[in-house]
Amino acid sequence: MARTIVPEAEALLDQTLPVLDKGFVRMVDYMGGDARIVQAARVSYGEGTKTYREDAGLIDYLLRHRHTSPFEHVLFEFHCKMPIFVARQWIRHRTASVNEISGRYSVLKDEFYVPPAEAVAFQSETNKQGRSTEEVPEAVRAQVIEILTRDQETTYASYQRLLDEGVARELARINLPVSIYTEWYWRIDLHNLFHFLALRLDPHAQWEIRVYAEAMATCAQAVAPLAYASFQRHLVRGRHFSEYDLDAVRRLLRGEPHGLKGSRRREFEAKLGLDQDPEAG
Repeated sequence: MARTIVPEAEALLDQTLPVLDKGFVRMVDYMGGDARIVQAARVSYGEGTKTYREDAGLIDYLLRHRHTSPFEHVLFEFHCKMPIFVARQWIRHRTASVNEISGRYSVLKDEFYVPPAEAVAFQSETNKQGRSTEEVPEAVRAQVIEILTRDQETTYASYQRLLDEGVARELARINLPVSIYTEWYWRIDLHNLFHFLALRLDPHAQWEIRVYAEAMATCAQAVAPLAYASFQRHLVRGRHFSEYDLDAVRRLLRGEPHGLKGSRRREFEAKLGLDQDPEAG
């Protein structure tokens, strides 16, 4: 089978997509595209056996009905640079091959993430793991950035001093903060990349990992635009309804109150776009 060439993807190969203050996403290789998904689904090696419209319909049908294996035939290889706290969220997606720079073998660079002033926020009172939308005074933002920068400079100076004393790199690194940058190569198929993007593009995900997901989504869209359109249609803008949700929908169609209470009510109304929580994102 000839290698699938996608012109839009070729234009992105080895292009650095800047993320945060010092990070990036770079697609270093890909295999396959929409045509490969169609070939895998039809177990056919011929080209032009169906029209563009039929190929798009097949891909949409596969994703809509969760026939995921054809999407696993499209592969991506990324070179990424991110703060360690982002990497620790990212690595929860275990359906990928990862090679990360090692602080045991290499001297880590003096590169730390400092959030932009507009990203400094108070803790949300309604979301235990999120930020509030409450306005933060400029003086507080400046103080946060000053404290972060000062502590990063201090800890890196201590790290460098230990290295200069001949202390093992694996010990010298242990006091470095999670704001220091790391790098890795990350290889994943399209099915699992869609799962990653569905979770990390969500407004409830931490902003710092969302911007990485947005960069990777740009690459996914270039490689497989038909599949990406279906992903947007069904996984990003679509909603999954539980048994409780379907019962509530039936009541609404009968002109009755939906009857859900507490967290089930909040989740259901959010799925319908009725969520008025100002801190939901």
